[in-house]
This record gives sequence, C-alpha cells and structure tokens, in this order.
Amino acid sequence: MKTINPEHIKVLLDIINQSSYLKLLSIKVCELRSGYCKAEVDLEEKHLNPFGGTHGGVYASLIDTATFWAVYCDLKENVGWITIDLKVDNLAASKEGRLIVEGKQIKVGRSICLAEATIKDIHGKLLACGTSKQLILDGMQPVNQAASVLGYRSLPPKFLF
Repeated sequence: MKTINPEHIKVLLDIINQSSYLKLLSIKVCELRSGYCKAEVDLEEKHLNPFGGTHGGVYASLIDTATFWAVYCDLKENVGWITIDLKVDNLAASKEGRLIVEGKQIKVGRSICLAEATIKDIHGKLLACGTSKQLILDGMQPVNQAASVLGYRSLPPKFLF
C-alpha cells in the first residue's frame, strides 16, 4: 500500500470544505486518512425540519459525505468515483448541538467501493447510521477536476513514493 501524502490531504480538505453544498449545510470534513473520514456540523435553524428536529436530508448528506471520502485514500491517483447507492437509518432525533459523522471503508474493489458511517452527538448518542456504494469511474470526475472548478491550480501528489 502506498503512503498518502499529508500535503495532498491538507490541500484536499480545503478543497472539500470549499464545495458549495458542504458550505450550504455548514458541514466541515475534519479528518481524512486511509479508510476513514470524519466530518462535523453545528446544527442551526436551517438544518431543522418543520417539527424542530434535524431534517433527515442532513443525516443523509453527512453519511454520504463521510462514506464517499472514507474510500478516497485507497483509490488510485486521479480516478473518479460517484455514489450509486445510499442507505440511511435514522435512529434518534436531534435538535441542537454538534453532530459528528465517522465514515469507514468496508472495501475498495476494482469498480465498486463500500463504506459505512455513524452519526453521533457530542455525548456519543447514536443518531443515524448508513452505508454507501460507490462506482469507480476511470477518467471521469477525478479530484483534480474539483480542484480546477474551485480555482486551485494543482494538488500535491497523492502518494509519497
């Protein structure tokens, strides 16, 4: 297994956190390493459904984000991938505070990746869990494309040789 370049991850986290959708929901990806991603959100009024609880779409977005990025470090450099299936189990309501989602890779295959994630509050209460399946797309939607769209000239190499 190749060693991931810490400088690549540092720039990538900045790119991820500048994406329009994550900014819209105020989600921040905090940690990214082989087989793992951690993200957080501090709940605001915009995250709540009409009944005052966290909207299920926020849980789904958190799980999709954490599972998607949990497989990244073990993909080849400049390969693209997309979520093709997302399953979310909402287990408990939340209304305020910080939500923490941790995504873990289950398997990275030649064409399909699997990952799982859990969402907890700051007290460790399990609020939701889920899984996702991603399709690897050689030549389509690589990270360097996202970097270019967001105005970054280039990323440091993904792997240290």
